[in-house]
Amino acid sequence: MIFVFLHFQRSATIENGGTSLCRRNLCQVDYLALRVVIDSYQLAIAPNTRIGNVNVERVGMPAAGRSLLGEFGLSLHVESRRGSETRNMLVDFGFTAAALNNNLPMLGISPSDLDALILSHGHYDHFGGLAGFLREHSGRLRADLPLYLGGEECFCTREWVLGHPQDFGAMDRDAIAQARLKVTLAEGPSLLADHGFTTGQIPTSSFEKVLAPTRMTVGIHDGIGCHPEGLSAEKRSAHVIPDDFQHEIATCFNVKGRGLVVLTSCSHRGVVNTVKRAMAVSGVKKVHAVAGGFHLAPQPEDYVRETVAALKDINPDYIIPMHCTGDKFIELVQTEMPDKFIRSYTGSRYTFGV
Repeated sequence: MIFVFLHFQRSATIENGGTSLCRRNLCQVDYLALRVVIDSYQLAIAPNTRIGNVNVERVGMPAAGRSLLGEFGLSLHVESRRGSETRNMLVDFGFTAAALNNNLPMLGISPSDLDALILSHGHYDHFGGLAGFLREHSGRLRADLPLYLGGEECFCTREWVLGHPQDFGAMDRDAIAQARLKVTLAEGPSLLADHGFTTGQIPTSSFEKVLAPTRMTVGIHDGIGCHPEGLSAEKRSAHVIPDDFQHEIATCFNVKGRGLVVLTSCSHRGVVNTVKRAMAVSGVKKVHAVAGGFHLAPQPEDYVRETVAALKDINPDYIIPMHCTGDKFIELVQTEMPDKFIRSYTGSRYTFGV
């Protein structure tokens, strides 16, 4: 039996539901640059451009013998500035360490500059690269680098249940412990390095339905898995249960003069629920951009159309779909909201607030 001890702490929760801090501009930044480190697709010959007031920088053609690696996973790098302060964060870690460790230096991202790591939820296509990233960069990460999680459920072992059930992995507690990360549970809305914030866990209040492509096993086996006492009361005595993604969180920034930039990651709890949660906990009603996976690929067309209609009502300035969003949503947004749509590729960089 292997016992791995991690340094856990509760996050600094945004007070009064979030509104007081954001109204005092403590979660506002002057500038935000979002870089897609890993996604499924890239187009090396796509040109740089400016769409409205967003600078869109494409990575371009790599040197012979080198290539950015794409995969069904997601990893995003965020650089924010407020006055003379700069913060760097990595949100999710892709499916494999091979892709993450290959792409970071090609994109000019130094792990030693990172101020926070954020995991949106406990699916392998979002944490699969983490252990290999930590081992590759051991000794170069800042001391007590925080890793923000939405709850102990992130550590549960999982099976993929669509089609033939198969192992879908579990987070490596040993790699996290050896890297001396400060594991920070952000079950409620929480500040990120004083520049951004998490939504905390996301209520389901809209028409959106949570799909369960995975099931999780409760308990620790050979040092791997989740501690039952860290789960909600109704799940502690369970053994194997369908995922409801109660632990999922989104990462958000309030860009001065623009509004919220919401990084949804996967939106298992619903992209509309996620954006509305960001608005509620921050007290900021203007949404500048929604970026990430919207988990609409498995949904029927009527459901996707309802999602497009709900996003129209929210009226973000820009929509940047990635990862698990699906072609139907992209087609509809291009048709119905062409001025808001930004096509995303692995390596692309989007700059807000300039």
